[in-house]
Amino acid sequence: MTRRNEYTPQTVSHPGLTLREKLGELGMSQKEFAVRTGKPEQTIVKVINGESALTPDMAVQFESVLHIPANFWLKRQQQYDEAIARTKRSELLANASGWAKQFPVKKMISFGWLPKQQDPDELGRLLLDFFSMSSPAAWEEYYLSRKLKVSFRISLAHFGEPYAISAWLRQGELDAMKLDAAPYDKKKFAAVLPEIKQVMADHPDDFFPQLRDICREAGVKVVHTPCLPKAPIHGSTRWLYDDTPLIQLSARYNLNDRFWFTFFHEAGHILLHGKKHISIESAQVKIEGDSKELEADDFAVKWTFSKEEEATVLANGSLKEQNIIEFARKFGTHPAMIIGRFHHKKILPFSVGRKFIRPIHLDG
Repeated sequence: MTRRNEYTPQTVSHPGLTLREKLGELGMSQKEFAVRTGKPEQTIVKVINGESALTPDMAVQFESVLHIPANFWLKRQQQYDEAIARTKRSELLANASGWAKQFPVKKMISFGWLPKQQDPDELGRLLLDFFSMSSPAAWEEYYLSRKLKVSFRISLAHFGEPYAISAWLRQGELDAMKLDAAPYDKKKFAAVLPEIKQVMADHPDDFFPQLRDICREAGVKVVHTPCLPKAPIHGSTRWLYDDTPLIQLSARYNLNDRFWFTFFHEAGHILLHGKKHISIESAQVKIEGDSKELEADDFAVKWTFSKEEEATVLANGSLKEQNIIEFARKFGTHPAMIIGRFHHKKILPFSVGRKFIRPIHLDG
């Protein structure tokens, strides 16, 4: 990225122009100069006409003939090459405006993911900086064409809004970079799940920092990323470059029962499916019969309110709130997990137990 206080000349000439002027001052022909430097005359002509770059070997030979330091010629060539590259970059950014408009920029700015900007021409650069990409084509190869299958094994091409989803995923990665975590330990992560379940059952005001810290000690990073328009993602699991698993949660419905089920679903992906699997839980795309998704659902059911526990509650016959509270205490879960399940299955009227399904508020 160009620093704002860095001077970049608007017009930088090829070093061949300086060479032409110097030879004119000396009254030396191009042919004579070629002989003196031991270079073919055609090579010298191409440099003077700006058709060829001046090489380090030439710079040293020019120094002997013209008594101008080699680093002068090399710096001139470097400045020229950089100026040409920046011109091409400016042209690319100017053509990136259509690509940039596909993203929910206003919301990204309101979340603080992008800086406020007044110049529309800056938008492409800001987004490329956000993604750490050199061009829209690079973004497409990464997120749509799966050119880097080692680290991103899923294409967003079949999602309705790959632009918004990619922004949501990227912000999760950026937030994860700010977190320190121990090396991932599968056994330790499995061992702390009962502790996490207790946090779920108690659901204190600081439940999310507690959850995040417990997971970090086992080498798992957990971040909250608010939803973007057209990207109704519940959560995602993937592995970062240092082999650290990342659970990214949106808390899309801002309800405790949905939040905890999603967390344990993503934890299931980590423990059951390993780092070759990437999950993106989208309300837009549901793959029926996906065995890994079904396994993760079963894992979440087990840790929030198991099928056996559900059968026990139903066998009791009474679904009064007090009974549900007692069963939740017995099973070490939160009443919302029982009530939410029964609401979903239409076993309980939605008016019953609503007070236990609490809204959640996450700062990030």
